[in-house]
Amino acid sequence: MIEISSKTNEHFRRWTDLASSRGIKKHGEFILMGEKLIQEFLANPNYKIKAEIVHEDLKSVTLTHPISKTQRIPIYKLPKAMFNEVDVIGTHFNLLVLEPKEIPALNPSAKAEGLEVIAPLGDPSNLGALARSAVAFKVSKIILTEESCTPYHPKAIKASAGALLKLPILKAGKFSEFVQSHGDIYALDMKGESVAKFNWPMNLRLVIGEEGPGFSGIKGLNRLAVPTEGVESLNATVAASIALFTYAQKHS
Repeated sequence: MIEISSKTNEHFRRWTDLASSRGIKKHGEFILMGEKLIQEFLANPNYKIKAEIVHEDLKSVTLTHPISKTQRIPIYKLPKAMFNEVDVIGTHFNLLVLEPKEIPALNPSAKAEGLEVIAPLGDPSNLGALARSAVAFKVSKIILTEESCTPYHPKAIKASAGALLKLPILKAGKFSEFVQSHGDIYALDMKGESVAKFNWPMNLRLVIGEEGPGFSGIKGLNRLAVPTEGVESLNATVAASIALFTYAQKHS
């Protein structure tokens, strides 16, 4: 076990940087946080473990795990105060530093297979919540655009309850360019055909707009809406969950 007590240590500085999408992309690492998520992951460790981080009151979860027989996993012990700086969502449980997988690019000529959700979401909590609903309601894959946050952000993984580590994820280019170059896309918007009345085809792409800008300036979109009363609109991920549920009901 390697003890670290200085905030100038290169490992500690790198780990604190992993609380942002930029840091994750820069260092090629992300941190899995949360006892339940870690136990689920260790039951099927499909990402390379680069390190385990503990403090003085925590025992290693990898040292006695069968994976330790096939992979050398460095274990680092931090003082509690420093540990808490890395544990940005406050799990107070062991942390695993993992190596993210390369996100493949979407074939621009590929047709939709099942319900594919395009998610230009920069807010990690929104992306995580969307992914959780996507797993629940038969989404075949999520497509991230350049504006999307990384799916390996700790807040995104937490909000997804681990769904982001299970869903097929692809990447595309800029949101506006991608949407305007594909005529078979349906946009979830405040104005459009009711999702409840829409005759959902088995194969289609549904784009979820970021709250605020939405689809302003983008013309020619097929639009679907979740009708509301008493409020102008719903949170983007709430509306998306209702739409995904409606699709799943049509194809149950």
